[in-house]
Amino acid sequence: MMFLLAAAADAVPTGDASGSADPGVVVPLPTATPILDEPVAGAEGLKNAVAAKSGTIGQLIDTLDGLAVQIGSMRVSAWDMVVVMLVLALVFTAAWGISKVAHRLLTRATRLDMTQRLLIDKMLSLLIWGIAILVGIDMLGIDLTALTVFSGAFGLAIGFGLQKTFGNLFAGIILLMDRSIKPGDVIAITDQGGNSTFGQIRRIGIRAVSLTTRDQKEYLIPNENLMINQVENWSYSSKNVRVQVPVGISYNSDIVKAEELMLKAARSVKRVLDAPPPTAWLDAYGDSSVNFIIHCWITDPEEGIGNVRSQVLKSLWHMFHEEGIEIPFPQRDINLRDNEAFRELLEAMRGKPDDKGSA
Repeated sequence: MMFLLAAAADAVPTGDASGSADPGVVVPLPTATPILDEPVAGAEGLKNAVAAKSGTIGQLIDTLDGLAVQIGSMRVSAWDMVVVMLVLALVFTAAWGISKVAHRLLTRATRLDMTQRLLIDKMLSLLIWGIAILVGIDMLGIDLTALTVFSGAFGLAIGFGLQKTFGNLFAGIILLMDRSIKPGDVIAITDQGGNSTFGQIRRIGIRAVSLTTRDQKEYLIPNENLMINQVENWSYSSKNVRVQVPVGISYNSDIVKAEELMLKAARSVKRVLDAPPPTAWLDAYGDSSVNFIIHCWITDPEEGIGNVRSQVLKSLWHMFHEEGIEIPFPQRDINLRDNEAFRELLEAMRGKPDDKGSA
């Protein structure tokens, strides 16, 4: 209020002692000097604090502050950039360290299953990094209104560029929340080209799911693909998987004895479960064989199913040979029509002259 009164007194025309104003003499009002926008207010405060402690460092800071670029009404100096880099390094290091500590604490939470721990870990990571960004902006004292010129175009570019990234991020969170897919599951996924990929999920990342096949090939499948395409989860509610082994025997074989040997061969494999027990079904009468299908159950599909089928067939091979049961293979009989041309051909092959030649 005192400053306002003093300013008002300075702006009043001068007069004599009697209080009459002199119309010829007017005291000019003070003019306002233009103030440049400081995009990083924290840099200015840090400069003043350091200059008060050390004159030498203060001179160095003044030199860096003198190297500035003028962008409209905004002034950006080298000192501002140095402060921004230091604060970013400090904030990102703190956020990374806190995320690691939170991850270690979650691994010790035995009451939570793997899916719950992974979901909480991702949510905590997003929260920690979000708070870190806000703290960094507050420490720098950035005036966000100074960046309104670039905010429209920059926000539009970020929105289009990170559309798929955020889509995969939220798709991964949704998959973990409904527990439809989790690390350790054995799945078979079909892409848009009709190619099927079978393997075990190793981890669910922010962008993609790591799927490892039996030949140790690791596929990185975007999270969105697991929500859009059809997925066969072999261990969603239960890890029991039925393996089908097709077998064909000759029409002359004893099908009752053959069925007993099929069940015995299936039970001889260690990975085949006793309950549900193996079964053998007569599937069809084929062109060359009587076709059976052996059904057996396993509880570890991540170890593969082709090796189980191979072990059953190898055991059955030896059993069939011991019991004299024939495994058929396609056979073809060729019937040639008997005519004069065919007889002439046979005579020529034997090297005998025909009747016309002898005459």
